[in-house]
Amino acid sequence: MINSNRENLSLNEKILEHKELIAALVSGFIILLAWRMESTEQTTAAVIAYLTAFFIGGYAKAKEGIEDTIESKSLNVEILMIIAAIGSAIIGYWMEGAILIFIFALSGALETYAMNKNNREISSLMDLQPEEAWLVRGGFEPIKVSVKDLKVNDHILVKPGERIPADGEIYKGISTVDEAAITGESMPITKKAGNEVFAGTVNLNSVLTIKVTKPSSETLFQKIITLVQSAQSEKSPSQQFIERFESVYVKAVLLAVALMMFLPHYLLDWDWTTTLYRAMVLLVVASPCALVASIMPATLSAISNGARNGILVKGGVHLENLSSIRVLAVDKTGTLTQGTPVVTDFIVRDDLDKQQTLALIAGIEGQSNHPLAQAINAFAKEQGVINEQNITIEDIPGYGMKAQFNEQSYIIGKPDFVGAKLAKQFADGALEQLANEGKTVVFLKDHQGIAALIALKDVVREEAKKAVAALQELGINVAMLTGDNETTAKAIAKEAGVSTYVAECLPETKVEHIKQYEKTSGHVGMVGDGINDAPALATASVGIAMGGGTDVALETADVILMKNDLSKIAHAVKLSRKMQRIVKQNIIFSLTVIALLIISNFFQAISLPLGVIGHEGSTILVILNGLRMLSKNV
Repeated sequence: MINSNRENLSLNEKILEHKELIAALVSGFIILLAWRMESTEQTTAAVIAYLTAFFIGGYAKAKEGIEDTIESKSLNVEILMIIAAIGSAIIGYWMEGAILIFIFALSGALETYAMNKNNREISSLMDLQPEEAWLVRGGFEPIKVSVKDLKVNDHILVKPGERIPADGEIYKGISTVDEAAITGESMPITKKAGNEVFAGTVNLNSVLTIKVTKPSSETLFQKIITLVQSAQSEKSPSQQFIERFESVYVKAVLLAVALMMFLPHYLLDWDWTTTLYRAMVLLVVASPCALVASIMPATLSAISNGARNGILVKGGVHLENLSSIRVLAVDKTGTLTQGTPVVTDFIVRDDLDKQQTLALIAGIEGQSNHPLAQAINAFAKEQGVINEQNITIEDIPGYGMKAQFNEQSYIIGKPDFVGAKLAKQFADGALEQLANEGKTVVFLKDHQGIAALIALKDVVREEAKKAVAALQELGINVAMLTGDNETTAKAIAKEAGVSTYVAECLPETKVEHIKQYEKTSGHVGMVGDGINDAPALATASVGIAMGGGTDVALETADVILMKNDLSKIAHAVKLSRKMQRIVKQNIIFSLTVIALLIISNFFQAISLPLGVIGHEGSTILVILNGLRMLSKNV
């Protein structure tokens, strides 16, 4: 019984979703019946049938047009169509008026389909968000609760095949997680204790216990839904212009029609029937339906396409601006690079054992929270080294540490701390070369001198190199803005393939450079992830934030890359440029059709049915052309 009700509900929802199309098709069927009646001289019955077709096919659009006119106090294309259909009936062209209503209703149904197609993208996202979760408390059996009732630090159990109901951190277990819904990445990722997981992603093969880190209203998944919804409601400058233009244009058409109803009779000796008929044809063919539909379906489809690929665009205006950027400024740390240092070189004095020396260094650094110390410890774990214990240390802030182990004294830190001269001489002067490569070098000194060095670097993301190359192919100059020193900045820029860079940038300096780029190159994009990038993100024509960035950066940016993948920027630019091409095609096509139909009507070379088909057919074509933005190929 429950399943039956659900099926009926689903059927009802489908009927409601396609009610405009159903009304249009019913209207068309009644028109055929009326035409049949007319051909057998059942005139009164035919007129009643045509009136029924008028009502069924035109009710939704007439209601929409009248309500919009009252609300905005401006005329629109729906009003033009209503007047044209009524005018056709008044002068005796019942069938032509009914066909106008039918095709207008059909094109409206198609436009509604385009809107619903984009709304289904949001609905499908929302369907991925679980509504219930298994809450774990102490040694008790897990209990099922609403996701809305989950609190930060609660522990939840996620079984294989289930969607993760909340953003959190894995507390216990190891499994493969499909994150395609969040990042667009098709390959599942192995996650273990300590790794971050997101609501809406799928736990594939093992039981996980997850500690909730965010309430349901603040999950990354919920932010995606909110962002895409707000983007779809925000209109691009082109769309805003078309809507402002529509009201003025409709008034001009009505004025032209009013003149057409009288002047040709006196100036061109047309009879009154022909004059009124041509006025009605002008009312139909001059209506800007196709022009009005030239932009919105394409924009909404492009936004949906981006969301499917892990690119969240906050509105049509930002999507338009993306197509025009000529300079893309990028932050270094966390954008071009991983954002955390890793060990790249480890050199030990010839008389020492490499593993034992690394164990000693890791034992000393293990007592520090400094990012370099954490990177060294991570390197030691990768090498299978167990840290030496019972080491006494003294932290010297800004320089390094002193340590005591097995009655031996050690110093670990920067070159000046261990002795600049000794540091420069160690390992055939390796310090200079490593520094020129943008690496930070840490030295270990014992009673005999320099014992070892470890070089660390915030490495460039592999995808960043490909992204920079792809952007340059699109004619976009990539400039790196970083707070690092000149040597490090130069090395990173060279490795990433960036054409220009600016070192030692403060937040206000980045803003100044963005403004300078805008003066010389026009539209400028800025990519960043930190709080210090927020002013530059806000200043740029298009601010682009990495999905793993700070909340401030995510709020300030116009575009968000969910997977922290810079290569998505090139995809976004291509998406934007394709959308602009389609919009231009639609506008040129619709204006050309309107012009040709108006000229043909003036020379009496087109009938009302052909005018209807030409006008409404062009509307259907521009909507279908806009829907091409849903294609995976950009």
